[in-house]
Amino acid sequence: LAAPSPTTAVPYTAVKCIDLRRNHHKSKWLVPWGDKPCEKLKDFDEAVSRQIEANDIVFSVHVPLPNKEMSPWFQFMLFIMQLDIAFKMDNDLKENAEVTLDVSLAYRDDMLEEWQEMTHAVEIRKLKCTFGSPKTPESEGRHYDCDFLPFMEMGSVAHKYYLINIRLPVNERKGINVGIGEIKDIRLVGIHQNGGFTKVWFAMKTFLTPSILIIMIWYWRRITLMTRPPVLLEKVIFALGISMTFINIPVEWFSIGFDWTWMLLFGDIRQGIFYAMLLSFWIIFCGEHMMDQNERNRLSGYWKQVGPIAVGSFCLFIFDMCERGVQLKNPFYSIWTTEVGTELAMAFIIVAGICLCLYFLFLCFMVFQVFRNISGKQSSLPAMSKARRLHYEGLIFRFKFLMLITLACAAMTVIFFIVSQVTEGHWKWGDITIQVNSAFFTGIYGMWNLYVFALMFLYAPSHKNYGEDQSNGDLGLNSGEELQLTTTITHVDGPTEVYKLARKEAQE
Repeated sequence: LAAPSPTTAVPYTAVKCIDLRRNHHKSKWLVPWGDKPCEKLKDFDEAVSRQIEANDIVFSVHVPLPNKEMSPWFQFMLFIMQLDIAFKMDNDLKENAEVTLDVSLAYRDDMLEEWQEMTHAVEIRKLKCTFGSPKTPESEGRHYDCDFLPFMEMGSVAHKYYLINIRLPVNERKGINVGIGEIKDIRLVGIHQNGGFTKVWFAMKTFLTPSILIIMIWYWRRITLMTRPPVLLEKVIFALGISMTFINIPVEWFSIGFDWTWMLLFGDIRQGIFYAMLLSFWIIFCGEHMMDQNERNRLSGYWKQVGPIAVGSFCLFIFDMCERGVQLKNPFYSIWTTEVGTELAMAFIIVAGICLCLYFLFLCFMVFQVFRNISGKQSSLPAMSKARRLHYEGLIFRFKFLMLITLACAAMTVIFFIVSQVTEGHWKWGDITIQVNSAFFTGIYGMWNLYVFALMFLYAPSHKNYGEDQSNGDLGLNSGEELQLTTTITHVDGPTEVYKLARKEAQE
């Protein structure tokens, strides 16, 4: 209700500036409007009539639009490029044509200041265009339908005004920008995070950090009060709490005052660690309640399931370093610009989706097994005294409730991962658009925090001490049955109660 949509897309059309005095120009920056605007061209027919060459034309874009300014609250800027290419019989677009862009980026914080160069690069982008009509003289002047091209990504918006100058240098001898058709216009779409959403996001992080930190300290204190060492499940829950706190710590506040371009990459790494920890926890959580004969309570017993999660996370990290890591040096770089890069990126997203679905199916299978085993154990409950039976029924209900919440969280996380990949990728590989609103982002984030909070609250070791006499008296069973069911309660330092109940039953 409070936050606007997470991002805004702003369209820009580049202004064609003439740069005849290129080598001895007073200022190397050509501005489309303002106090010192460049000399403009209406279209390329005017350039031909005035004998202005392609090398003397600079496409200029001022970010943001007039009477507006950028803000550090926008967090990042992503630019997508679209070329308007017209069909001409004598200047047709070649197959697999590549356009070479000589791009410069400058900034300033005051309308009267000089522009300061931020970066300069020569980039190549592959053109993927289709032409709906037959290529006859009658079709001349019609435009090709071209895919969006990734143009630039910046991890911080530290300045108020930005200027992009794009040249399309032509060199027939070297074959640079030859056979790319007649480019009429260059359009850019600038995408940035909304300041209002950023404020809601920061407020959530600032509020949630102490909440999880306090429950984590309380949980670990409960465990250290035990005379036994902590069991695997308790260690994994604590590790999950640490990874949640790592995501929560609102270091983003510093990005308002400092030009930290690496914040996007850092955010990806933090989220990756949490995802890996969450997926590993779900496998171990189910395995530790499996009630089978296997010797558990050791991480080495789960290497088959946790191994692929670690490998997948490592691949994600390498992929991210190849894309966002390089963008720290050159914001115009994109892995999607090369054939190999695009195929690798697409394959990676598809494989990640398949692995997630398989993981989810495997998790459902494990949960089904645990529920089946618990149902079998419930048959021994009627033989107990009322107090003891109610106690165990409470434990089993708590476990079943947590299992269902786990499945719901797993499903939501998988949906969130797939949808966020599609929304990020639709600029890069197609027209699939999904409107993701702020409630979805904040909802999933809040859900993770509540889930981790509930886990530590429900699985902290009990401080209640049941004496030997009390437990034997309550049950009134023979010694064999008593051994089977009461081990969990007679020793305060035993593992968590459902967990120990399961273990003893399985061994019997």
